[in-house]
Amino acid sequence: MSKLLGYLNLLDTDAAARAAHAADPKAAMTQFGLSEAEYEAVLSGDKALISKLAGVDLKDGQAVQTSCAGDVR
Repeated sequence: MSKLLGYLNLLDTDAAARAAHAADPKAAMTQFGLSEAEYEAVLSGDKALISKLAGVDLKDGQAVQTSCAGDVR
């Protein structure tokens, strides 16, 4: 699993991670170990770019969610 996909999964399942991301996305993503390109992709909301960096093929029917409860971007 890619680091970015792991981070997105964490945001999907962990309220504390979502809160940390909402408070300071750059710090939360940096602490998790995401690259600058991954950080920028998440903030852009560009699903195609996020899926490419996460190693997920959108054609496989997998959804890439770019925001969590309360739009944390």
